[in-house]
Amino acid sequence: MSLYAIGDLHLHFQTELKTKVQLKGRGWRNHEKKFLKNCSRILTDEDTLVLVGDHSWGKNLEYCEQDLQFITELPGRKILTRGNHDMFWDVKKTARLNEMFAGKLEFLQNNYYTYQDCALVGTKGFTFEGPFYIDRRGYIAGWDEEAEAHAAKIVERERKRLRTSFEAAKADGYTRFIMFLHYPPTSVIEESSVFTEMAEEYGVEQVIYAHSHGEARFYDSIHGEKNGVLYRLVSGDFLKWMPVKLLD
Repeated sequence: MSLYAIGDLHLHFQTELKTKVQLKGRGWRNHEKKFLKNCSRILTDEDTLVLVGDHSWGKNLEYCEQDLQFITELPGRKILTRGNHDMFWDVKKTARLNEMFAGKLEFLQNNYYTYQDCALVGTKGFTFEGPFYIDRRGYIAGWDEEAEAHAAKIVERERKRLRTSFEAAKADGYTRFIMFLHYPPTSVIEESSVFTEMAEEYGVEQVIYAHSHGEARFYDSIHGEKNGVLYRLVSGDFLKWMPVKLLD
């Protein structure tokens, strides 16, 4: 029995694919088949797989049926977190999703799940992604302050949602935590954030995140151990579609 994670499947069984990365990116060719083959090889029905956002390109639940069925049929227990492209998932209706997919999928938002004695907490998160102004040497010379202010509001909303997840687990007596974000915990101009501070506050063992895909983006945020917390990027193309083991 093991705990695994991966993100950014970007499934599109019922949706016309328009994104250039998936249309032309070498690492994305037949990525669903590669992923399914890897899952079939390493996962058992006793394992737990956390899918860290951006599950489907479908614009609503109707257009995600085949994508979610694909996930449902993977081996083991499946827990999903929200990504920025998951338009089918209204955060206020998470309980409804959990009712609809009871016994098949579990949706992590304003709640928590468990793996052995560890609480799995999470939210979508957010980071400021620009626009940035670059000087002639290629260094960041400034950024759009209005866009930064808007990002700060979203970060604050996600911070509250994440704390709700932590506090629910803490109230039930859990002291070990793994934290899941879709967005990276820090932006390219940050060394820390409200998310890294919260990870340290609650003594999180691992922070698992996705969203950064394409080689140019793989190292936009923290990798490895920092202040006692292990940070791991699990975007599908970064992992070459092989789920990464988090815990035995």
